[in-house]
Amino acid sequence: MSTLEISMWVMVLLVGLALLFDFMNGFHDAANSIATVVSTGVLKPQQAVALAAFFNFIAILVFQLKVAATVGKGTIDPAVVDHVVIFGALSGAIVWNVITWWFGIPSSSSHALIGGLVGAGLAKAGPVALISSGVIKTILFILVSPLLGFTLGALLTLLFSWLCFRMSPAYVDRWFRRLQLVSASMYSLGHGGNDAQKTIGIIWLLLITGGYISTTDTAPPMWVIVSCYVAIGLGTLFGGWRIVKTMGQKITKLKPFGGFCAETGGAMTLFLAGALGIPVSTTHTITGAIVGVGSARRASSVRWGLAGSIVWAWVLTIPASALMAAAAWWLGRFFL
Repeated sequence: MSTLEISMWVMVLLVGLALLFDFMNGFHDAANSIATVVSTGVLKPQQAVALAAFFNFIAILVFQLKVAATVGKGTIDPAVVDHVVIFGALSGAIVWNVITWWFGIPSSSSHALIGGLVGAGLAKAGPVALISSGVIKTILFILVSPLLGFTLGALLTLLFSWLCFRMSPAYVDRWFRRLQLVSASMYSLGHGGNDAQKTIGIIWLLLITGGYISTTDTAPPMWVIVSCYVAIGLGTLFGGWRIVKTMGQKITKLKPFGGFCAETGGAMTLFLAGALGIPVSTTHTITGAIVGVGSARRASSVRWGLAGSIVWAWVLTIPASALMAAAAWWLGRFFL
């Protein structure tokens, strides 16, 4: 077997692994898109995941590939990357996603992937592998995205509470059931536009390092873009049901009014991050928005103990996935 054939076999294996991660991203993060609209009773679970999957895919028509460029070229030095580094990064991210899904913890698939890249890059070349500006921007938004989601969720709750002050509860509930279909769709659109691009960035990086495309290309091949959006849409369609209950009702009790405010605040955050090319966590964003909605009603309506345990999962995601990726990189050297 020639070197080219081996390279092609490895390339197919790693592209398949990347699409598996993308599928699991949608599967794991389906709760972010549908938990509020399901828990408020606006849609049945099967209807909600179909809606979310559709808008995950439609995001291909809306967003530029700025997030993909950040992941593909702005996190670790492309000169350090090889097929073993990509294998380690994807393996670490997938394992952490499976662990957190199993225990129903709404962790970030995005930061698991970033942690995987960092861990595999450090294992191969040390700190020189990292592009500090990209890593710092990602870490900074671990704080910014939930805080922005919290702020927007709280402000929207206060704004619409004031606008609806003289309306009957039944009238408000009826209208916000309809409006929540719009907010859930917009949130799913932002989720697809941010999260699918992370896998696009990984495959783009893989194709560059494998010599299949040039570093001067402004976009990856169209088959990469389409397959990643299809994979995340299919993952969302199957849904990670273990996390839905945690996101939808355990943090705070939501009605259609609150669900609309949380989803709208989260969607606004994701649209802003997509425009700036920042790979934020959709999990962090919607959790912050849900907590913001609950806090705007009254602080005691939020289960702060549960929210604190979720934050700990956020803190651990990058180092845990980095450690697993480093171990996978070490093993990958022997058979790839």
